[in-house]
Amino acid sequence: MKITHIDHGEWTEKRFEPDDPPTGNGKANGGAATGTTSATSTASSAATTISTWPMLDKAAYYGLAGEVVLTLLPHTEADPAALLLQYLACFGNMADRKPYIRIANAKHYPNIFALIVGRTARSRKGTSAQDIRTVMEHADPDWVRENIKSGISSGEGIIEMVRDARYEMDKKTQTLVCVDPGVFDKRLFLDEREFSSALSKMKQDTNIVSRVLREAWDCIPPILSTRTKHKPSIATEPLISISAHITVDELRRKLEKLSLSDGFGNRFLYTCSDRSKLLPFGGNFDPITLAELGRKTNEAVKTAQTRNEIVFAEEAKPVWAALYTAVESAPLTAGLIDHLTARAAPQMLRLSMLYALLDGVAQIAAPHIQAAHALWQYCEASAAYIFSDTSGDHVADTLIHELELIRPNGMSRRDIIRDIFGGHTRAYEIIQALRKLELAGKARCQRQQANGPGRPREIWFAA
Repeated sequence: MKITHIDHGEWTEKRFEPDDPPTGNGKANGGAATGTTSATSTASSAATTISTWPMLDKAAYYGLAGEVVLTLLPHTEADPAALLLQYLACFGNMADRKPYIRIANAKHYPNIFALIVGRTARSRKGTSAQDIRTVMEHADPDWVRENIKSGISSGEGIIEMVRDARYEMDKKTQTLVCVDPGVFDKRLFLDEREFSSALSKMKQDTNIVSRVLREAWDCIPPILSTRTKHKPSIATEPLISISAHITVDELRRKLEKLSLSDGFGNRFLYTCSDRSKLLPFGGNFDPITLAELGRKTNEAVKTAQTRNEIVFAEEAKPVWAALYTAVESAPLTAGLIDHLTARAAPQMLRLSMLYALLDGVAQIAAPHIQAAHALWQYCEASAAYIFSDTSGDHVADTLIHELELIRPNGMSRRDIIRDIFGGHTRAYEIIQALRKLELAGKARCQRQQANGPGRPREIWFAA
């Protein structure tokens, strides 16, 4: 394992570079994969602190997913974690809604929501998506052409992309007539390269995107529906997956303005992404190698589509039990990061199932759990890195962002109320937020005596 220090100006990255692929192909019947993480270790990322760039443990490069990433990596500037998560998201959607794992009375399907977070242009978010799409074009060009869509603008629009056939009563014959054949293949992969725009639209009171996406991740109820003035839209048992791209600053500013209590944010797997290397002349992808990766992926998809319920292998049950107990018993706070990582167990469950399906088996073994745990730790550490100094208090976070980046010379309390919030936020909420920032050492107040009688004027600065 090699650690490379890359100076980005804004931060110094400590990047994990897999110099050797995992031993063999990491099949479940071949023992534990090289470099796996013990499931009994703490559920939090031990190797990464909030202030450092997260590192992806070698255990995550397990099986076919790891083979794809490690084969592509020498020839691309894309981030390995972004490649890995987007490959798993694509594969899960291609596998369709037949395989599932049941915990209590809830069924979990192989759809995941991946959020790739990095800097504009230089993080190579789009490069990672295109590299994985190339592999998928060799695996199933029809799926790439027909099932990958973009443009999250409304919940109604999402449902329309996986809608059922629509029937209307013929007044003359008094029989139902099909007026719209609907969509037969209900696999939908939302490729959102401009997720910031979607978050902006979700703030609108009448927009139901958040509700539709939450139900899509849950896959319950089995029908997504909405009614408009003209016609109802219904989608029975769709499988919707997401790969979304956004910059760190946009995510911090826009996600916190949504309602975090509804669970929208914790259905995503957050992934810090940055350029892995400099390739002035680009990579040299071998067409034969790409075709072989596509063939293996296609075979794994076809096998996965024959599966029904996925279960834990007997020897893997203690591993999952220890990890589940560690995650669910960890102390929680009301903080934003705890909210965004609150679905740790369900997320790892789905990732474990994906690794098992890629192995062509119907039982989750210990290496699948260990790979899922390693990838989840990266996603958890990414969320912590992105939101490390964000409290979840919209007023306080907006204030400190404004004072730090836009008004470094300070603002009066009156100007804050008028200019930042436009009079839409009550004054006492703003005052409380300013005091909170002052107590936390993030903001300071300088009082200026007014010319004449009256209270001193408060000028606020970022500390």
